[in-house]
Amino acid sequence: MLDVFIEFINPTEEVSMYEKSIKPLNQAVAEELSGIHQYMYFHFHCDDQGFDLLANLFKKTAIEEMIHIERLAERILFLKGDVEMQASTKAEKIHNVKDMLIAAKSMEEDSIKLYNELSIECGTTNADSVSRKLLEELVMDEERHFGQFDTEWQNLNTFGDQYLALQSIERSKMLSAQTGGNLTTPL
Repeated sequence: MLDVFIEFINPTEEVSMYEKSIKPLNQAVAEELSGIHQYMYFHFHCDDQGFDLLANLFKKTAIEEMIHIERLAERILFLKGDVEMQASTKAEKIHNVKDMLIAAKSMEEDSIKLYNELSIECGTTNADSVSRKLLEELVMDEERHFGQFDTEWQNLNTFGDQYLALQSIERSKMLSAQTGGNLTTPL
């Protein structure tokens, strides 16, 4: 009777089953951290070049990736694990906007594939439907990010450098309006 009571208090089989989900969840954290670093790098360079639309898209995406990390971390901590805050890769030094969009699309495709695989691992092998669902929700966000980057890439291919020039012109108009037409006034 005491053995049954101890087993009920400390269900080791269930704990070890969920512990298996901590590693894939931390793998997702590493991917998200890499995405944040890369997208903020792209944001800084697009902003510096006057491409506000793209700069804001990269920044907004980085912030959404931060929210993904928060959700993953909450799950890891619930499972009694520790959040490993190590990016899977370093940010690449890409300055060409078209190459930035190609890299961003590729990163999102890689995340979609990885999170689908990890969701299957968590849901099937680890019998952890909550982690599986979380990863599936992240896949939906990553597919949306891919779509946004793909649209910008298509616009750049369709309209060429004029597409980027329009973004710079819009920034100049905005700055001119803010400074009363005097673009030499420090911001």
